[in-house]
Amino acid sequence: MQILDKTPSPFALQGWPVFRLGFRPFYLGTALLACLSVPLWVAMFLGHVRFALPMPGVLWHGHEMLFGFAAGVVAGFLLTAVKAWTGLPTPRGPLLAGLALLWLAARVALFVAPYPVFAVIDVLLLPAVAMALLRVLVQAGNKRNMPLISLLLLMALANGVFHLSVLQWVSVPPVSALYAELGLIVMVVCVMAGRVVPMFTKNVTPGLVIQMPRSLELSVLGVTAVALALWVFAAPAALVAVASAAAAVLHAVRLWMWHPQVTLRRPILWVLHASYAWLPLGFALLALAQGGWVQLSLAVHAFGVGVIGGLIIGMVTRTARGHTGRPLQAGRGEVAAYALVLAAAVLRVLVPALQPGWYAYALEAAACLWALAFALYLFIYTPWLTRTRLDGKDG
Repeated sequence: MQILDKTPSPFALQGWPVFRLGFRPFYLGTALLACLSVPLWVAMFLGHVRFALPMPGVLWHGHEMLFGFAAGVVAGFLLTAVKAWTGLPTPRGPLLAGLALLWLAARVALFVAPYPVFAVIDVLLLPAVAMALLRVLVQAGNKRNMPLISLLLLMALANGVFHLSVLQWVSVPPVSALYAELGLIVMVVCVMAGRVVPMFTKNVTPGLVIQMPRSLELSVLGVTAVALALWVFAAPAALVAVASAAAAVLHAVRLWMWHPQVTLRRPILWVLHASYAWLPLGFALLALAQGGWVQLSLAVHAFGVGVIGGLIIGMVTRTARGHTGRPLQAGRGEVAAYALVLAAAVLRVLVPALQPGWYAYALEAAACLWALAFALYLFIYTPWLTRTRLDGKDG
């Protein structure tokens, strides 16, 4: 056995490559879910197909996009990132396979098991991921990232409230739990984007200086949290509108200070900036919705499709390239996927806002573009995510 200093032993390369690091199974599963579930939901919503579900279709769609798709990506990302942050191993092999199968079992149980069984399976994943990551962070003494564990547990709590509401065991409207989950994911986006987007931008732009005032960063996170909390807990519309408008301004200033114009020739970067631009727009729409000037669903989908969808397609390509030993340069297929997701956001949010009569057509087109984007991802990345890294290293 050859032993090199600070190099993983060959033992690390045993087992299926797909279960060597968290991003592999979770990115594959969530991309497949995104590809299949959105067209199915739109077909159901427009009456093209009929499908028996144990809850209203709109709740199923919201739940699967937030707790199935987005939360699954968050789990895969953190299971990967915490290893990089700490230098310690995160779940892999049988343990990682168990977490991935738990996620998959929840998606299947909805259709084949009694609802309480589905609910229990579905709620277990995020606490399991949180506990696995907490052990690693404590072992490494990494206090900086401990708040992410709290966010995962709050997401699990929102999921539990959703299921209790659907079962009519609590009097909370289920849509409120979905809004809470959306708000928590937006907070995760705010924290992680603030760390990585300016860093990525500086790293590839010689001479570029990005110095974010701490007061601005704290204001962005604080005002965003307040605006989302006021909305989720149904505070007076005027308060929600003021806080949301303030959040919109702060996020616009933050994005401007990241110098998005320097990324125009780097698709793997501009997709992150372009997706983040939907955040101030989403808060502006949320403010307008409080006065009845626009539909609330436009703000919800600005966050869901534009911000979360765009950043996810950007990050699952970037992190997968990096962790499979490939250059951080997007190819034509990936650029097409970026454009398709962002175009889907325009069709889902801006077209209905400007031309309400085109709503059904815009919805169908947006669903097709979204599904095609993640189908492209699966076509390009499935061979990469199921094989050993190009450089032969672990991960």
